[in-house]
Amino acid sequence: MLRSPNALLLDFGGVLVDAPSPQPPAPPALIDRLFRLVAGAVPIQQIAADVSEGARAYALWRDDIGSTDEPTELPHSQVWADFVAHSWPQPARAAVEREATSLAYAWTWREQWEVRPGIPEALQAASDAGLPLAVVSNTLCGAAHRDFLASAGLSHLFAAEFYSDEAGPRKPNPQLALLAADAIGVPIGACWFIGDTLGRDIACARRANAQAAILMRSPRTDREPPHDDLRPDARIEDGYELLALLRRTWGTSAASAKT
Repeated sequence: MLRSPNALLLDFGGVLVDAPSPQPPAPPALIDRLFRLVAGAVPIQQIAADVSEGARAYALWRDDIGSTDEPTELPHSQVWADFVAHSWPQPARAAVEREATSLAYAWTWREQWEVRPGIPEALQAASDAGLPLAVVSNTLCGAAHRDFLASAGLSHLFAAEFYSDEAGPRKPNPQLALLAADAIGVPIGACWFIGDTLGRDIACARRANAQAAILMRSPRTDREPPHDDLRPDARIEDGYELLALLRRTWGTSAASAKT
């Protein structure tokens, strides 16, 4: 039976937020911005093709690096240079690299993002119970995630937000979770880690020695290849089930205190 946590570490995509419809790999607004940025030195059709291919290449890189012992994130400028603009004329590459961070923000941001059902209720109940909350997320641009949580009225509930592009480590590197636990002043062994993937989130929780590894199902969970060596302590569907799971442990803790 799960013990009540002293803090929660939560993934962003698939736990706090989902995008019901997938974002196109080459968003038109981003393509237009790049075309203007390079002053037409690269045809707009090539820009669209290179951004689409870059998205696929970066996704493959993420999968490959995730199988290493201590994966780390790439700088924004390197993502654009290695995966998108490597064949462009030098002045165009230089222009993109100068704007790499703001371009990464635009590439990351999704108009389709929606807070997952039950998440506001679960976060508020945890906060009311005195549990510090932290975001622990792999992302190309954490600033986009941070701004979305602020726009959704949730950011005030988090004591810390740790994103791979800002902190350096990428899950399943346990350092990302350990940094978050240290920032909120709670030993990792007293934290629940909630994520939607076995290979990144549950593996990260286990490597960091979190108190519990909770798998919240998302579309990405169903697409993930099997990881027979990784078993979460609990499986839940959404924020409502997270809240129910927390309440059960709170009830168990109260009953134990009386005996």
